[in-house]
Amino acid sequence: MDRGGDRGMIDAIPPQERNRRLLVAGLDESGVSDFLRALDSIGTEYAHADAGSLPKDADRLGKVCRQGRELLARLPPKSKRNAKEKPAGHALVHLLADAVWRFFRAYRAPVYDMLTAGRTRALRVEELAWAGADLLPGILPTRTQLEYESASLQMDKDGLEIHQGLFFGQLLSDRNIGLHLCTAMLLPTAEALSRLAQFERTGTLDLGAVRLEASGDAGYLTFHHPRYLNAEDDDTLSPQEIACDLILLHPRLRMGVLRGAPVTHPKYQGRRIFSAGINLTRIYQGKQSYLFYLTRDMGLLNKMFRGLAAVNRAGTLEIRADEPEQTLEKPWLAVVDGFAIGGGCQTLLVMDYVIAESGAYFNLPARKEGIIPGCANLRLPRFMGERMAREAIMFDKTFRVDDADARTLVNEVHSSSRLDKAVDACISNALDSGMVSAGGNRKAIRIQTEPLDTFRRYMATYAYEQAFCHLSEQLVHNLERHWNARERRP
Repeated sequence: MDRGGDRGMIDAIPPQERNRRLLVAGLDESGVSDFLRALDSIGTEYAHADAGSLPKDADRLGKVCRQGRELLARLPPKSKRNAKEKPAGHALVHLLADAVWRFFRAYRAPVYDMLTAGRTRALRVEELAWAGADLLPGILPTRTQLEYESASLQMDKDGLEIHQGLFFGQLLSDRNIGLHLCTAMLLPTAEALSRLAQFERTGTLDLGAVRLEASGDAGYLTFHHPRYLNAEDDDTLSPQEIACDLILLHPRLRMGVLRGAPVTHPKYQGRRIFSAGINLTRIYQGKQSYLFYLTRDMGLLNKMFRGLAAVNRAGTLEIRADEPEQTLEKPWLAVVDGFAIGGGCQTLLVMDYVIAESGAYFNLPARKEGIIPGCANLRLPRFMGERMAREAIMFDKTFRVDDADARTLVNEVHSSSRLDKAVDACISNALDSGMVSAGGNRKAIRIQTEPLDTFRRYMATYAYEQAFCHLSEQLVHNLERHWNARERRP
């Protein structure tokens, strides 16, 4: 589905145009008529949206979504559609998206309350996605459906995951629901809690994509994805978040240190690399999930920025939006070897201190990829000003750490031989003030930079827009044009 230009809304298709687009593509006339009749029967507003009316309205919309998907399945794969079939596919996807968006606008509170037992359960984004698919069959995709769709290249997907973006966009648009969800994502993962005793006892953990070590008062999170230049994807995200949780939970650690491991790429053989951003190979091959974007920014990165939340004595989340944040947090230091591209650069925006290797660089090539660069649009302007942030995000500016412009994100620059000593000195200096002071100062800074409600509002827009970007034809075109995607090995 093409989302070129500045089309930031679900496309409005005039009623007289819908029928023509679908029929000229060769779709069965009776099937088209049945679908459009059922779609129109839903109406444009839900007059009495509550828990009592939810089952009936969800069932009606679910049937419409299945009818629309059946018509889409009769078209060739998206990349093979001709000039008449492409507008038909586009129309079907957008007609369904519009209906689903209006449904979630009306029913976001009853749906969320049913899934969370009246907000007594704290569910993560991915848990909500799968529980929502069980509650709302046909409206939200199931895990099985998305696994089946992942066998297709990104260019041939018609956007099952768009409905997830519409779902979370509406949940996050509601202040009370959104704050509950954002706080739920700040809870430590079950995997981290189960490994905490082992980490305290041994001081090391090998999580595959992450090597974790406790040394003195600092916890070292070393990202290890050497084949892909330490790029991030669905397989690496969970180990990263577990490691983050463990550093924050460990009672004797007072600071986290983030660094990339040496890589095996011939061009950088044996060198440490901080991060190559998101794994573009997986995106192009259709293997990278939409949920990655939400869980990374609401989980891993927001925990580094904000710390861990806790449940109250009753075992539930207690959201007091206008009171000081009650989080367990520690300062973070990033060590940039080589480069911090895309998601790597986004990570620097939640760090308390950044030390870089001389000659390193960072950038946000999301424009060339066709996606939104995480929370960089929210955070980068306050570091370097809006004018330069726009240049970085929309015009692909690269920052060399030895240049003055880069000092807005980088605190120190050293030769590779002096990096380890610089890290030790930074840790010693930071921890002299004590953990109480460090945590308190972080909370105080966030009051004027990014309160949780500001983050919640940003993520509502991000959830909506990134879903369309992730499934756009422009994304595939950009990867082929700027990244030679067709020749990359999976």
